[in-house]
Amino acid sequence: SSGINAEYGGEGVELSDEMREKIENLERQGYRDLPICMAKTHLSLSCDPNLKGVPTGFTVPIQDVRLSAGAGFVYPLAGTISTMPGLPTRPGFYNIDVDTVTGNITGLF
Repeated sequence: SSGINAEYGGEGVELSDEMREKIENLERQGYRDLPICMAKTHLSLSCDPNLKGVPTGFTVPIQDVRLSAGAGFVYPLAGTISTMPGLPTRPGFYNIDVDTVTGNITGLF
């Protein structure tokens, strides 16, 4: 929670028992020293988009903690956050084809 205090002006984080267990599991797996990239709303320094300006004294509820091992960081989700799915190893455009006689396109969906 020191990053919440120093970087964002908040009082700390709110972790459920499930999130504490998840964090402890990541630490046991050797990911303790990875950097943290906080996923939160862009509309406020807090996770509440209604707190405008430079709010202070707020608590950040952590909804989930995820590992991005390949990229080398852990990212807690503060509040309600939608994340994008990962990309496949083979890009979808390889499946698209245009029949030059008929003009029909295949492989889009």
